[in-house]
Amino acid sequence: MPRPKSAVALEDVHWSALKTLFPYLLEFKRPVLLALLCLVGAKAASVGLPFLLKHIVDDLDGAGGVAATIALPLGLLLAYGFVRFSSVLFGELRDTIFGRVTERAQRRVGLEVFQHLHRLDLNYHLNRRTGGLSRDIERGNAGIGFLMRFMVFNIVPTLVEILMVVGLLWWNYSAGFALLVLGAVVVYIGFSVVATEWRTRFVRELNQAESESSSRAVDSLLNYETVKYFGNEQYEAQHYDRELATWEQARRKNRLSLFGLNAGQALIIAAALCGAMVMAAVNVTRGSMTIGDFVLINAIMMQIFIPLNFLGFVYREMKGALANIEKMFSILDVKPAIEDAEGAPGLGIQQGAIEFRDVHFGYSADREVLKGVSFTVRPRQKVAIVGASGAGKSTLFKLLFRFYDVTSGSIRVDGQDVRAVSQDSLRAAIGVVPQDTVLFNQSILENVRYGRVDASDEAVRAAICHAQLDDFIAQLPEGVHTTVGERGLKLSGGEKQRVAIARAILKHPPIMVFDEATSSLDSHSEQGILRALQEISREQTTLVIAHRLSTVVDADCILVMDQGRIVEQGSHGDLIAAGGRYAEMWRIQQQERAREAGQSGARLRS
Repeated sequence: MPRPKSAVALEDVHWSALKTLFPYLLEFKRPVLLALLCLVGAKAASVGLPFLLKHIVDDLDGAGGVAATIALPLGLLLAYGFVRFSSVLFGELRDTIFGRVTERAQRRVGLEVFQHLHRLDLNYHLNRRTGGLSRDIERGNAGIGFLMRFMVFNIVPTLVEILMVVGLLWWNYSAGFALLVLGAVVVYIGFSVVATEWRTRFVRELNQAESESSSRAVDSLLNYETVKYFGNEQYEAQHYDRELATWEQARRKNRLSLFGLNAGQALIIAAALCGAMVMAAVNVTRGSMTIGDFVLINAIMMQIFIPLNFLGFVYREMKGALANIEKMFSILDVKPAIEDAEGAPGLGIQQGAIEFRDVHFGYSADREVLKGVSFTVRPRQKVAIVGASGAGKSTLFKLLFRFYDVTSGSIRVDGQDVRAVSQDSLRAAIGVVPQDTVLFNQSILENVRYGRVDASDEAVRAAICHAQLDDFIAQLPEGVHTTVGERGLKLSGGEKQRVAIARAILKHPPIMVFDEATSSLDSHSEQGILRALQEISREQTTLVIAHRLSTVVDADCILVMDQGRIVEQGSHGDLIAAGGRYAEMWRIQQQERAREAGQSGARLRS
């Protein structure tokens, strides 16, 4: 039964989701069996308490004088205390033992969802909402914990306890008491089911409102700098307040519907308890029942409706938990758009040659970005791709890295179609310095080490030195152990790019891709980085996506792209001599540099 791909309505919850939890129970057979034995012990002690109480009251009622009081069967009192303690002890042991199973299930499912999210394609992550997604996972994990703890050890045992009590009342007293309890239970359960189904839409609205408000808050905080740039703090606050107002209204509806459900349940319990006590009192006055029997009926009615009231709570929460689990499992149902072919071998790198053969691609069916792109990068060759924004330069890298698959044509590395090899092996062979570098909220040392997580500190420091980061780090009080902040917000754009370059240098793959790798660097830093990259590129096949033409004049071949096609290619000198699109771009950039240099000189003279 496929799970829904959109928001899960509670009334559409698939009870078959419970089947997914059984493997986690079977993984710990001994703890589960021991917990069941504790459960049986707790229920047996619980049912026996009212009968012990009856005999104690009857003995006290029939006792006369000091001698009779002394002769009171103290064993019953001791037994009562022991059984009550046993009921609590067995219950606590059950919960403690089964807690391990619950926690392991939550850990396993949480890890599975996390790994699956990393397997999903780039397009999914570009369209997801981080705040809402994290809330879905959080609620789903909490739902698993609830179901594992309460449904398995409360719902079925409570129903068994009810049947035991009904049978004992019928056997020891009359059918009237048994039918009263049974009828009250049926009415209570029926009302709880109907009322819960009625209020599910309010719970769904509340969950949706929570996800929306959380997503808005996270999105705004992740874009903190952008908010500040445009002075839109008040706008963001107003937008968030509107989301919170929707949440407040949904919360109020949910609370009022819960009040109606609880009030109805309380009325049923009160009516049943009152009816049973009236029947018991009449029988006592007639002499067919003792005071002890009256106390027993009162105790057993209270005892049966306490778990029954809890059963109503469990049912309500179980419906919500199932909805949350379904929402989380729906993430696992999302199929990656990019998957390895069955039995795909690893990429075998001999030389590192790259070939694009008549590649066509579009992010949507009605908009083709690449229109028959063909070129070859020979082993250890440096090829640059230049062109206006939107020409398709970065798309080439995304296709090579298999963030997307080509619509038609093929991309080959050493003659192997990238779609025919495993993604892990392909990506292990490619080092990337992206234009927009996002760092983890860890130290500079650990962010650089992310390029090769098993690298030694010495290797990391060498990569830092190659990336021209050592002078900057020397100025920091904590050096390489300085924390960079969430998404690297404590570092400038150029500093983040140098961390990205250090990562790529540390990885040292046979193929390197630089996507505007020096766009955030000043001229002095850029020249130092370029010299380091030139040394590294001698041993690797290098693909450079660049806007500044001055950074690629040493490339073996320069490809000029325009509107998804390669319109020119050749060395820097050949393209300048041709006087085409590249020559025009070079002329414009040289004029801009001369103008900037003139302005800088004027400022110095002033």
